[in-house]
Amino acid sequence: MTALYVLAKEYRTAAEKLADLDLPPEMIADTLEGLAGALEHKATNVAMFIRNLEANVEAIKGAEKQMAERRRAMESRAENLRDYLKGAMQATQISVIESPYFKVAIRSNPESVVIDATSQIPAEFMRRPDPPPAQPDKKLIAEAIKAGRDVPGAHLARGQRLDIR
Repeated sequence: MTALYVLAKEYRTAAEKLADLDLPPEMIADTLEGLAGALEHKATNVAMFIRNLEANVEAIKGAEKQMAERRRAMESRAENLRDYLKGAMQATQISVIESPYFKVAIRSNPESVVIDATSQIPAEFMRRPDPPPAQPDKKLIAEAIKAGRDVPGAHLARGQRLDIR
């Protein structure tokens, strides 16, 4: 099967050659129509493949979301069971349980700072994050250019996209 880019090149080449020849317009149209048919058939197949890939992307996004929800639920359940086991061990004053598989022990964490009232913390102990760098506001720039203003360093451009419906 011929690649789409080869068909497109053949079509352009044939159109250029036929334009240089002194042939009746019907003959040129028939020749280009035959090449266009192959090109259109190949383009249709490529568009179907694009749609299939896009459907797969959506299915994968849905699966990723479901897996993330399951992961969060399992993490929450594990944390709840960890707290449950720790509470039971503390209530019975058992600090170590050994088994052939693992050792469960209640340990003390290192000291950590607990903030009781943020408003009472002196300024010297507060972090000051760097402000985010300024970013161009494309919407404002577009409005200004459309209104006739010159915006140095920016211009409007119209791109193209492939629309498959």
